[in-house]
Amino acid sequence: MMRSMVRVKKTAARVAAILLLLLTLGMIAWVARPLYLDHIYYRGSVSNHFDGQRFFNPEGEQGTGGDRNGPGLGRIFALITGDRGPGWPNSVPVASTIPPERIAGSAMRVTWIGHSTVLVQTQGLNILTDPVWVDKVGPLGLVGASRVRPPGVRLADLPKIDLILISHNHYDHMDVATLRTLWNRDRPLIVTSLGNDAILKDHGIAAQARDWGGRVGVRPGITVIIERAHHWSSRWGEDRNRALWSGFTVTLPGGNIFYAGDTGQGDGSWIRSAAKDGPFRLALLPIGAFHPRKVFSGNHIDPQQSVQVFRDIGARHALGVHWGTFKLTEEEMNEPKIELADALKAAKISAGRFITTEVGQGWMVP
Repeated sequence: MMRSMVRVKKTAARVAAILLLLLTLGMIAWVARPLYLDHIYYRGSVSNHFDGQRFFNPEGEQGTGGDRNGPGLGRIFALITGDRGPGWPNSVPVASTIPPERIAGSAMRVTWIGHSTVLVQTQGLNILTDPVWVDKVGPLGLVGASRVRPPGVRLADLPKIDLILISHNHYDHMDVATLRTLWNRDRPLIVTSLGNDAILKDHGIAAQARDWGGRVGVRPGITVIIERAHHWSSRWGEDRNRALWSGFTVTLPGGNIFYAGDTGQGDGSWIRSAAKDGPFRLALLPIGAFHPRKVFSGNHIDPQQSVQVFRDIGARHALGVHWGTFKLTEEEMNEPKIELADALKAAKISAGRFITTEVGQGWMVP
């Protein structure tokens, strides 16, 4: 009996020692997380949106998750588990399509591939925004929201891409695996905002990075202007706001394109700034990931605000993006599309001017 009790005590002591060791290692890992989760992507002069270490919105509002407190445990749990909640099926059947190789002259064909990934074809140029083809958006492809709608165009069926616009480094907008495939296949010109080029360089991908207001020439008469947006950035939590977020204007002989990227309303000054680079033939505007509004209004515009942006920048036509693909927030899958239709009706704007499409469906922009 005595020997048995001694063995039990020794086992209990070993278990306690192991637990104490694990707890100690966990605490060390938590305290030391900036050493392995923080990354310096950009070094430069202080400006009205860069403090020498991190970027910020000039209005002073950092957006949900933009400060050091992060998005909250509930939000993190939803992202890790991929929980979709009510109004989101496990999957939506999609009949993928094959776009033409090129569209010549001033004709413009637009294909929503899913979420914020859009193929714009005009002037013999193939432009792709925030290309994401993975099934799960998150670190290492192991955690994060799962894709509900498959891409409307298979990656293998995508025509040769000439220009890629990357708005910021969140996983649902910067997918390194997709970008590496496109870079190796097509060697496109990749344009982004400050700091994001460093992330891509680590994966053997070259990109041109500029500050807000910067320009990158594509061809004679075709230029990319990096536009201000109201958002935030992070890949690993501790690297929050180390890289800049942006939208884009592409100047084109047949009419300019505006892509807003991810953005909240802020004080609206970014809208007035972008409007100066019009007139716009086409705007690609986010309409999803907005509920609850009190939580996400700092970094995502809702359908009503998107309609206001459409009016304020003076676009002739628009396509609603950033909805119905990944469950990122609490609204139902088709709620952004329904609310957009209501907002357009209330604003007395023809539904044919600001549309949503099925993924893979080609739209010839008037």
